[in-house]
Amino acid sequence: MSTLVEFWDYLRMRKKFWLLPILLMLVLFGGLLVLTQGSAVAPFIYTLF
Repeated sequence: MSTLVEFWDYLRMRKKFWLLPILLMLVLFGGLLVLTQGSAVAPFIYTLF
């Protein structure tokens, strides 16, 4: 949890809020790939990439 707090402090202090949507999309796509790894939906998700 301290890593997230430090990252938020970095974004706030350096005014680099444009990094937040990029990081959010990377986390969402990574979570999508991990969650669909063993399911029946996996072949359909992999065709998107």
